Amino acid sequence: MAIELRRATDRQLDFARDLTRRAMLPYYREFDLLWIEEAFNEAWGWREQWLVVEGDTLMGYFSLSQDRQALFIRELHLLPEYRGRGVGSWVLEALARWTQERQLPLLRLMVFKSNPARELYVRQGFVVMGDDGCFVRMQRVIAG
Repeated sequence: MAIELRRATDRQLDFARDLTRRAMLPYYREFDLLWIEEAFNEAWGWREQWLVVEGDTLMGYFSLSQDRQALFIRELHLLPEYRGRGVGSWVLEALARWTQERQLPLLRLMVFKSNPARELYVRQGFVVMGDDGCFVRMQRVIAG
């Protein structure tokens, strides 16, 4: 696989929002949450936005923020045809390297309790740190 991570621009906002909505709507319904387009659009402006690509093929995207302790994965979504093929694991390993390069000790995320991606995160070394209602907070300690 020749996967690359490229900075997203505002031209990919519609793609990212639509992919996120399609992936997350079942969980929003399950937990009786309201999807708000404007909230996604606003977060687009202050988070780091990245594309997952192979050549000219757009496979997905992810969104990051950070503080003094951790790099936070705010969104990580792949198009359905790229799920279960090792792409997510590759992205998570790349993000672990980025966390180390940024000299941060933790890589963190939140995931819906019922999302099967939790299994991927556990395989990638994430541990559950807490429960926030419909979400589970997870983190991976990054060796310095």
